[in-house]
Amino acid sequence: MDVVIIGLLGGLITGISPCILPVLPVIFLTGGAQSARFEGGEGGPAPARRSRPYLVIAGLLVSFTLVTLVGSLVLGLLGLPQDIIRWAGIAVLAVLGIGLLVPRFERILEKPFQRFQSRKEVKNQGSGFGVGLALGAVFVPCAGPVLAAIIVAGATGQIGIGTVMLTVSFAVGVAVPLLVFALAGRGVIERIRAFRTKERGLRIAAGIAMIALAVGLAFNVPQALQRLVPDYTAPLQQQLTENHAAEEALSLGGLVTDENRELDNCTNGADELESCGTAPQIRGIEQWLNTDGGQSLDLEELRGEVVLIDFWAYSCINCQRSIPHVVGWDKTYGDLGLQVIGVHSPEYAFEKDAKNVAAGIRDFGIEYPVALDNDLSTWTNYRNRYWPAHYLIDAEGTVRHISFGEGNYAATESMIRELLVDANADVELPAESDVADETPEQGSTTPETFLGSSKDVNFGGEDPYRAGPGTFSLPAEQADDTFALEGDWNIETQYAEPTTSAGGSVRLEYHAAEVRMVLAGSGELTVREPDGEEKTVEVDGTPRSYGIVDSSKLSSGVLDIDVPDGVQVYSFTFG
Repeated sequence: MDVVIIGLLGGLITGISPCILPVLPVIFLTGGAQSARFEGGEGGPAPARRSRPYLVIAGLLVSFTLVTLVGSLVLGLLGLPQDIIRWAGIAVLAVLGIGLLVPRFERILEKPFQRFQSRKEVKNQGSGFGVGLALGAVFVPCAGPVLAAIIVAGATGQIGIGTVMLTVSFAVGVAVPLLVFALAGRGVIERIRAFRTKERGLRIAAGIAMIALAVGLAFNVPQALQRLVPDYTAPLQQQLTENHAAEEALSLGGLVTDENRELDNCTNGADELESCGTAPQIRGIEQWLNTDGGQSLDLEELRGEVVLIDFWAYSCINCQRSIPHVVGWDKTYGDLGLQVIGVHSPEYAFEKDAKNVAAGIRDFGIEYPVALDNDLSTWTNYRNRYWPAHYLIDAEGTVRHISFGEGNYAATESMIRELLVDANADVELPAESDVADETPEQGSTTPETFLGSSKDVNFGGEDPYRAGPGTFSLPAEQADDTFALEGDWNIETQYAEPTTSAGGSVRLEYHAAEVRMVLAGSGELTVREPDGEEKTVEVDGTPRSYGIVDSSKLSSGVLDIDVPDGVQVYSFTFG
């Protein structure tokens, strides 16, 4: 019941959120207006099909549920692109919209189905179920924690009765506000006299709305609209999901299974060993690095050794500060019964490239095996949701300690030593590894800042920040912990890039001791500090992290960075 209630409430909240706005005109006109009774004399319009709003929403519910749960799996089995269902839905919406505008074309579309329905139904634009199916295929509601849990389950094939119940209850929750809106639309049409004889005009409006939605979806216009409208439902989503019961029901990093259920017994960053069930398997790995011949590792075969699994991504600043500790543990205890396994779970698309990961491994001096978890299969199996994250497993295969994020290094090393002694009472342990803990205090530095349109964070300019080309200017006043752009830029999904030979500039207001930029391409950046001092940064090759400020203490500052044409800026990270 917890799953059903959370799914239903999550759907209801999503059903009144800004991301619903793009589909409302279609719901109003095709589900509501086309089910209204219009005035007409002899030979006038047939009586309206009053069930149409329900069938439109039912079609949306069925389509959305199936696409979300099994669409990815089916397409994968057939070897088809993952976005083919979305494009098919867009095409169907466009075709149906043209049919509403051009009666002759609509008759051609209806002809194959006439044997299954009466002429009365054809004249009255059918049931609307097909419209709902098309809408469900393209319908992308706000990706809150409830939907994230459903998507992860569907993408990884971990679909059980709980997942189905969560998905159906979520879809029903979303459908309720849409149905209310459709019925309200019908009521408006029937109550306003000016509309009662405008059946043809409303059909044309419905056709235009459907074509507009199809074109907008093709060019990602709804995403731009969502960025312009504040998400007024975010506090409700947080209240629903940021509590122990919801986390337990959803396992926000992945689906709860018999294999990972007992991980809940571990307390994040505990000072003492706990018992949290048998370690879930490492699965879905695309490639192994730092093993003989790329051979995979199996936790079953590592029984008798203490295992530390480190979830990381090579461009993550938090991971970059954590990795020296993991490398230190590997060097100190690797010959004494400790097996470190790095599970590289990418945050960016470029982090899926094995060559990029291999370069990061060399830069960090990693010698232990690294698994490329490009589909987040192992990440999901461990229900992980943090970079970095450490899972400590004893010699019998039981998870004994979990630590999310940075810090807690001394306690983790102490427990590694304890488990090594438990596994081999005769082991002679050396002194503890000597790696300074440079974890900044929570909130003491500017948060990680992304420039891509998919998750732009901390933009402080006055111009709209959206995907595609744009001209930017620096604001007269810029808030702390923000960035702003100047010049002509193209904002891609994961990075921003100047579009003219003159390049562009970035102004960064920051608070940190260390500032790094994730950059790619080829060119020379110029970094200017407030005192006029300049430094250059040579950028060449695939995306990686470059240091631009390295101080011994925290401080606030302003950086003006000239970025040449040909260089892509992904993010700023701070230490």
